[in-house]
Amino acid sequence: MLPEPYRLHHRAEFSRTVRRGQRIGRRDLVVHAFTHAYDDVADGDSLVRVGGPRFGLIVSKAVGNAVVRHRVARRLRHMCGQVVDEVPIGTDVVIRALPGAATADSAELLRQLRTGLRKLGLHQAPEPALGRTSAGAP
Repeated sequence: MLPEPYRLHHRAEFSRTVRRGQRIGRRDLVVHAFTHAYDDVADGDSLVRVGGPRFGLIVSKAVGNAVVRHRVARRLRHMCGQVVDEVPIGTDVVIRALPGAATADSAELLRQLRTGLRKLGLHQAPEPALGRTSAGAP
């Protein structure tokens, strides 16, 4: 489950991310990302931000019936929770599911999400555990 501070809620936030942000298409997903700057807060069109990166999902009826759409949305929310530490603070990400997302497995969707974020320049590799070396010896 994706914690509350990491979610987009308002239509204006979705709209700003989709219209003003960058976009990259994958086979089963389209990833939209908008990185906030300090001048965006002065514009008055942005709401108060709290927490790290925020994620929003768009799963239309083209993906499937209600059961399929909710299943896809749950899987995507879980994936957002996995990549939340790899996305810079101050970034809004909207993931639009394409019809193929209904039949794609979760590992493939996660790979497409990470690839999309990397191509947008937003994906940072997670920090390696301290005390380990690449050779495996401490």
